Amino acid sequence: MSELVRSVRLIKRRRADVRPGVPIGLAGLLMQIEKNPADCHARELAVRSGLDPSTVSRAVASLVSHGLVERRVDPADKRASLLTVTPAGRAALTETYDWYGRVLDTALADWTPAEVAALAAALGRFTRDIETALGHHDNDNLEAAR
Repeated sequence: MSELVRSVRLIKRRRADVRPGVPIGLAGLLMQIEKNPADCHARELAVRSGLDPSTVSRAVASLVSHGLVERRVDPADKRASLLTVTPAGRAALTETYDWYGRVLDTALADWTPAEVAALAAALGRFTRDIETALGHHDNDNLEAAR
């Protein structure tokens, strides 16, 4: 487990050093907003990401201040905001996906297709088992594990 965490930290640190287009730690949330078929609410984003609403609110404020996300008043509920990725956010995501793809291609260049498939299957199972162990929708536990 410590090796997996170490690998993720190495990637995040390098990403922040060489490609600061998306603030460190916020690429995942920006990806979640982009994956939504329509504009989304911060509360939906908190549920989907497994993060505390206050954490999501601070992250969204940062994404907005960096010009990567736009917040608009929800016409159906004037108290709520709709979030959408801006063109600058889409460009930053495209560059982010490309960068991660290049890193993975380089890291896995000597792996066989069977080894890559085994890793993907094991990580998928690991994620599902962690979700089950934490009660799947237990935001407090997921936030604490962050």
